[in-house]
Amino acid sequence: MLKKIWIVMVWLQALLGLIVLLVAGDTLVRGAVNFSLKIKIPAFIVSLTVVALGTSAPELLVAIRATLADAPGIALGNVVGSNIANVFLVLGIPALIAGINTGYCNTGKNYLFMMAATIVFLSFAFLGNLSFSHGIVLLVLLAVFLFVTAKDALKMHKEIPSSEVENADSSLAFWKIILFLSLGLIGLPVGADILIANASLIAKSYGLSDEIIGLTLVALGTSLPELATTLMAALRRQAEVALGNVIGSNIFNILAIVGITTMFGNLPIAASFYNFDFWIMFGACIVLFPFVYMRVNITQLWGAFLTLTYASYLYLTIA
Repeated sequence: MLKKIWIVMVWLQALLGLIVLLVAGDTLVRGAVNFSLKIKIPAFIVSLTVVALGTSAPELLVAIRATLADAPGIALGNVVGSNIANVFLVLGIPALIAGINTGYCNTGKNYLFMMAATIVFLSFAFLGNLSFSHGIVLLVLLAVFLFVTAKDALKMHKEIPSSEVENADSSLAFWKIILFLSLGLIGLPVGADILIANASLIAKSYGLSDEIIGLTLVALGTSLPELATTLMAALRRQAEVALGNVIGSNIFNILAIVGITTMFGNLPIAASFYNFDFWIMFGACIVLFPFVYMRVNITQLWGAFLTLTYASYLYLTIA
């Protein structure tokens, strides 16, 4: 009886950590976006950097905390699992509900960059543990990606109005901006600590590895913001936003999160990644090809296929 109560408490604490993490991440983005706009940073630069990096903050803090807590399996599992969830779940559920008309989307260049980042990451992984030097290469590629994207935005003369930047609020008082920044910066490490500590306990209590917990529980939780954003984009018929959100998130997960995490320690790779998860991650990238280049819409039937594929992946991973 006491063991059951203990397990329930551990699950509740893990859920609490996840909620704190997600709320703190949203709060940090809101504060950072409005602070950047207040000091006259161009809106499109804010959208490319502050918003993109800010929405990846929960995954980043989880990866860093897991590495420092000697649970690198959670860190790597979070990245790989999030990239798998982004394609099959984050696109699947919105498509199942509303369909996503991707036939006119122009995301080819970013898709190629995502494929290149994935191949570089997997090449490093198959050579052995991910180290500081690998992280430097990934961060250089991130800088190239941001530079090319910013250059393209300037070339097209499509300056984003401040009002269209996610979480922008021109009427937000400066003291509220500082409060949001403070709460976000405090909440993120606290939430990450609670989640990692209890996720590790869950893994041990069920005889699961840290890698499986990272690939499933943690990856699912940290993918919730992307799911919410993509669902709203699908309901508003903003297909380019929905598809771009998934591709951009996958790029940042690999280049920014893995790149920065290796600054805090090496990431050893469990055999299960080589045998199964890396291949599913690469396969998820290939699945996006017809939606990007062949003008295929992500219909409700496709949504059902993607969602069922993710459910099957979760079952096989845990079983």
